[in-house]
Amino acid sequence: MEERWILLGLYEMEGIGKKSVAKLMTGQHSLRELLYYEEGDWIEAGLRKDQATRLTREFNAGWIESRREQVYNHGIEVITYLDSNYPILMKETAQPPWVMYARGDTRLLHQPSIAMVGTRMPTVYGRKVGEKLAEQLSLAGLTIVSGLARGIDRVCHEAVLRANGKTIAVFGTGVDMVYPPENTSLAEQIAETGLLLSEYPLGTRARQGLFPERNRIIAGLTLGTLVVEADVRSGSLITADAALEAGRDVFAVPGPITSPKSRGAHNLIRQGAKLVTCATDLLEEYRLDLPNAEQLPYNRGRSAEMSGHAEQGLFPKVELSTDERRIIILLEQEEQSLDQLIDRLGWDFGHLHSVLLSLIIKKQISQLPGTKYARV
Repeated sequence: MEERWILLGLYEMEGIGKKSVAKLMTGQHSLRELLYYEEGDWIEAGLRKDQATRLTREFNAGWIESRREQVYNHGIEVITYLDSNYPILMKETAQPPWVMYARGDTRLLHQPSIAMVGTRMPTVYGRKVGEKLAEQLSLAGLTIVSGLARGIDRVCHEAVLRANGKTIAVFGTGVDMVYPPENTSLAEQIAETGLLLSEYPLGTRARQGLFPERNRIIAGLTLGTLVVEADVRSGSLITADAALEAGRDVFAVPGPITSPKSRGAHNLIRQGAKLVTCATDLLEEYRLDLPNAEQLPYNRGRSAEMSGHAEQGLFPKVELSTDERRIIILLEQEEQSLDQLIDRLGWDFGHLHSVLLSLIIKKQISQLPGTKYARV
């Protein structure tokens, strides 16, 4: 039996955690010899008595074959630490997974990629920036890696798919247990052209602790991590920390200083993360063979004389009055009703209506049912 399958069986054995696997993998133990170990051998290898008893009773070729058949029947590809196609960047991290389960195009694990993460409850500003950056970076040839969570993760995955780019979703569950459930359809779309990836065995459901743990994989697979929008307690900052521990780059998008959802990103910038206002800010950090990078308008010219999209950052420049900008700042946080805007701005109805109409004509905001307004 191939050693990779023995490793899979060991990894999936109930009660045998990653640390126990590490003891066996780093010790003087042949994986094939493990099939013939008695209880005393397991204990001598550093395992507890309860673990040794279970392994002696259950760990055999037949049980391993049953695990192999299970992943095969689900159309899942297994990538072990022993395989030649194990991603090199992941192997360089402090805690590379012993086994990963993949559904989709595993070739993406060897392509230049960037992690994009952020809050699960983004502002309109965060959504818009996440969409635009994900689109531009994927058009440049980067694979976008995120966690399929609500909010910024989902925004980035969807933007890449619309741009016909490539994206990897790293699960905090088994790849057959999509979480949150409302992202099931999105996961299926990603599997068609991108990749679903997890270190957790099939059937693993969402539970506390798994998602922060999986963030090290999002960071470890990539050249760097871009935090789009995050509060100071956001889980996306765990990914940024994992990137730093792995010696990878950390980028952050600045936001309105009045927005709590930007405080985490601002703290990262204070600590040395590179500020990103357009895709070029990130792309210029790498001398990569990205076939489409030079064709993008935002990547042409970085001098004081640059013009067009390059000087406009993410979005085409639109001239706004002082009053129009005040409304934009409010709507970038959340939708506002007409009454809320009157209360916050203190303007009379006629003036407010005139400014709102101007912004709608300039395609900066949209009117929603119930006389509500939102940033486009």
